[in-house]
Amino acid sequence: MMINVTIWNEFVHEKIHDEVREVYPDGLHRALADGLGGEGFVIRTATLDQPEHGLSDEVLNSTDVLIWWGHMAHDRVSDEVSQKVTQRVLNGMGLIVLHSGHFSKPFKALMGTSCDLKWRVADEQEIVWCVNPSHPIADGIQDKIVLEKEEMYGEFFDIPVPDELVFVSNFQGGEVFRSGCTFRRGEGKIFYFRPGHETYPTYYKPEILRVISNAVKWAYPARSFKLEFGKSEPVRPFGGVLV
Repeated sequence: MMINVTIWNEFVHEKIHDEVREVYPDGLHRALADGLGGEGFVIRTATLDQPEHGLSDEVLNSTDVLIWWGHMAHDRVSDEVSQKVTQRVLNGMGLIVLHSGHFSKPFKALMGTSCDLKWRVADEQEIVWCVNPSHPIADGIQDKIVLEKEEMYGEFFDIPVPDELVFVSNFQGGEVFRSGCTFRRGEGKIFYFRPGHETYPTYYKPEILRVISNAVKWAYPARSFKLEFGKSEPVRPFGGVLV
């Protein structure tokens, strides 16, 4: 099974912040593409500064799963492109939202809430606990993933109650966070995964890449035919019996 994956990254921090460029010299999207390259996916990348943010109709219509990372330029994503992404998810495209992508226009539109949370950058240890070990996204993951330095995200996380909770994180400052959540919207599957602050080498860690790879496979559209809506004729004559 060949899965067409598009990795979207706003690619702004890496151009203006030396500390980010040192960690991801070619951009977070390139690190993710390289890290997932051995999974057999057909991978392409897209960034904010490309025409249509790299997400033309042709690209979106041929994408099975879209991975999204954004942070400081959410407002620069056009409403038109955001609406197209949202509609593609409703039509069946998988969506993996990473870290600060919780504030992206498509994710907020699909959640219908503010998606706000508490945060702090203080070089804190994060322990990502697997609370649903039988879930496909947790395949190959032990009881926990330890990240020695990460940004803290804390509850309350203003999202709808997840369909499934796969990971929960705790931080040195005492906070906890629902860090791996699944949702279904329309025909599409969505996975939100918290780790991945731009100044830490989180996306080089094999366990993190394994979770993202698992999520891509889980979010792959399962339906092979188009759903039909609207006026429908009866499947048998009224008062009769289907034979």
